[in-house]
Amino acid sequence: MRFLGVDLGEKRIGLAVSDADGKVAMPLRTLRRRSDAQAVTELKAIVLAEEIGAVVIGEPRRLDGARSEAARRAAAFAAKLQAAIGLPCRLVDEALTSVAAAERLREAGVDPRRRPERLDAVAAQILLQDALDSPEGTR
Repeated sequence: MRFLGVDLGEKRIGLAVSDADGKVAMPLRTLRRRSDAQAVTELKAIVLAEEIGAVVIGEPRRLDGARSEAARRAAAFAAKLQAAIGLPCRLVDEALTSVAAAERLREAGVDPRRRPERLDAVAAQILLQDALDSPEGTR
């Protein structure tokens, strides 16, 4: 089964997909976010086109593990997306994925400040790969 990783931001949404076996995550693209309705519509089209079986959405928790306001917004968005696509949408802690993505891009010679869309897609790849590798898997 293929999975879609979603790094939900206020302005952009980074996306990553897994291979057909659900073992390896790859950056896909970044969407511009104008509203929840627009984002859900675009994500629904991607889910169909990429033959996705489940979605993993980053939940921005605080470093102490507490839920932030952004985490509550991510949960609300996940509920909207799940209702629209009829597939499981699992929230996973995305702590420090953007920091790790920026580091990877710098190592590859890409300035993350000049390419924020790449940063978001790589952050989605990291959160999806973490979910695929976790003992809980993507359940």
